Amino acid sequence: MSKAVSAQPLLMVVDDEPSQRKLIGGYLTTLGMQVIEAASAEEMLQLLTKHSPDMVLLDVRLPKMSGIEALPEIRKILPQTPVILITAFADVRQAVDAVKRGADDYLSKPIDLEELKTLIFDTLGIRFGESVAETSALPELPPDFVCESSAMRALVKTIAVVAPSDAPILIQGPSGSGKELIAQLIHRLSDRATKPIVTTNCAGLSATLVESELFGHVKGAFTGASEDRKGMFRTASGGSLFLDEIGEMPLEMQPKLLRAIETNQVTPVGADRPIDVDTRVIAATNRNLMDEVNEGRFREDLFYRLNVVELAVPALSDRREDILPLAKYFANKFAKRQVRFSPQASRAMLAYRWNGNVRELRNAIQRACLLCQGDVILPEHLPTNLAIDQTTSVPEQGRLSQVERATILATLQECDGNRTKASAILGISRRALIYKLREIEDSQ
Repeated sequence: MSKAVSAQPLLMVVDDEPSQRKLIGGYLTTLGMQVIEAASAEEMLQLLTKHSPDMVLLDVRLPKMSGIEALPEIRKILPQTPVILITAFADVRQAVDAVKRGADDYLSKPIDLEELKTLIFDTLGIRFGESVAETSALPELPPDFVCESSAMRALVKTIAVVAPSDAPILIQGPSGSGKELIAQLIHRLSDRATKPIVTTNCAGLSATLVESELFGHVKGAFTGASEDRKGMFRTASGGSLFLDEIGEMPLEMQPKLLRAIETNQVTPVGADRPIDVDTRVIAATNRNLMDEVNEGRFREDLFYRLNVVELAVPALSDRREDILPLAKYFANKFAKRQVRFSPQASRAMLAYRWNGNVRELRNAIQRACLLCQGDVILPEHLPTNLAIDQTTSVPEQGRLSQVERATILATLQECDGNRTKASAILGISRRALIYKLREIEDSQ
């Protein structure tokens, strides 16, 4: 029988990478847990003679003694303590075998923090909110960062946890969904915020000059190199380097990028010696990089090195509560005056698919502001395809659709919470509005 778990569980995180320990340890701390860290199996075993953690999170790949080899030694000291293995995708079969030999479960990298939380709570028999408190407040956000939907709020909470770590981050999401804004927020919330964030689009880098762009060159290294150039890694040293559209990185350049990330060193073109850098890499793509790996267009080792932390940015159609707040932000920006949307225009925007995501919404509002001569944006000011696109799926019987939910909340916000005024605009009774609000609250 496992031991009783204290109100503030003690977990041991064993990983040879400091950034990974900081990432997982920081997240566990936000859940109200105590954390002990170990950089090797040997250090872990020594600490286990002094401490009795409620759970051990053990990386499989460790120097000298591996996590698999250390498992029997843990069992000699703490026979009943749950051990969760952290493994790379390529080691999953090995982890499954280890579970048969005494590990309690395993997680694959990149670690999904929600999955990690669920596994820990289930294994320790803790109901969320029973004895462990989670920090639910959002960090301070810049004015151009709209975060009304539950999907975006969850993403921002994850960003707040992973930003202080130096671990590489891979941002995945459809084109136009705001991946660069996410990268900027990561940098803003990191310990590197006072240093620069350097941004480049890998699709726009010349195949012949990409090495020079990233790592710099010395004078005379090639024709046209009339002076020394630092390159993006050195320019961003102390801060962050955002590599957008990383899937477009030339295959022959990928080993050099991998080496730079692993060693924190770059060698300028034409130079004899490497130069130390302190650069946190944030990458983004709208492609499925695992498919690119399988097709031989992207290196598997680079994929896993970049994908220590993976953040998925939802499409705008999956966060409809953000549509009207984003539209209002863009309208005030482009109109340079206070404007509002008619109820018909709001409904048209909420019902539209927005395949181009936030970028398409931004362009639509810019167009509307050019056409609108007054202070009310009407449906005729919007692109014509918004009015005719009624393809939003029908909600399940008895449940509010995302469109209806977003319309109600946006109208209430517009009316400063006045339910009588909001119900009049929505064309329903005040009693019906209250009923719908209760349904929204119950679904959260």
